[in-house]
Amino acid sequence: MGLVKGLAITFSMYSKIPVPIFEWKEEDMKYSMVFFPLIGVIIGGVFLGWYFLSASLGFGKSFTAAIAAVLPFIITGGIHMDGFLDTVDALSSYQSKEVKLKILKDPHCGAFAVIGGLMYILILYGALTEIKDLIPCLLIALGFVLSRAFSGLSLIWFPNAKKEGTLHTFSSAAQKKVTAAALLGTVIVMVVLMFIIGGVKGMVPAAAVVVVFFYYRRMSDKKFGGITGDLAGFFLQLCELFVVISCAVLYR
Repeated sequence: MGLVKGLAITFSMYSKIPVPIFEWKEEDMKYSMVFFPLIGVIIGGVFLGWYFLSASLGFGKSFTAAIAAVLPFIITGGIHMDGFLDTVDALSSYQSKEVKLKILKDPHCGAFAVIGGLMYILILYGALTEIKDLIPCLLIALGFVLSRAFSGLSLIWFPNAKKEGTLHTFSSAAQKKVTAAALLGTVIVMVVLMFIIGGVKGMVPAAAVVVVFFYYRRMSDKKFGGITGDLAGFFLQLCELFVVISCAVLYR
């Protein structure tokens, strides 16, 4: 029952997929991050399904790319993009760590967040218009899983910038050894599948995720003194974007 509740908590927090509602307790959250990559499995499956449907119905690449770009936001409710926008605002302020953390908590949307969001969507849409074949579609689908596995690992391995908030709650409650082992196993499986599907080229999207992961570690420490939920969203959105860009460049 604890595992089922952990699964429900993860899907309730990080997706719009309906799950049973119950009172969250700390013991129910011990293994919740183990299930985080499953949301990526669902997004990847829907992403692939849309490309197959679009091809069968004869839709053009522009409409196909536009729907593909918004599908993750529909499934997640935009929670990670919210973190991306807040982080862009904070980074663009060039203020102290303390001020940046306050900006992350500010519910208002600043000008730099709007600019950053528009740039993100335009680049994502443009890259998706270059995706035409099955192999890059499969690699992108696996990227949704891989990015969430790394995101879960960052929650365990990276220091928190605050002693409060959703991310700190998940991090404190996590059964870290089991969670780390499960997420590392997911990373290995995804990387192996990417290699089987794309060979050496398939390793490039995986390498992009790793590069973003290390950038995330250094940036969060230097600019914020650790990670937060918003920074985790920023990381996830960057991962998804760079996976798509790498596939667009390699398989154009």
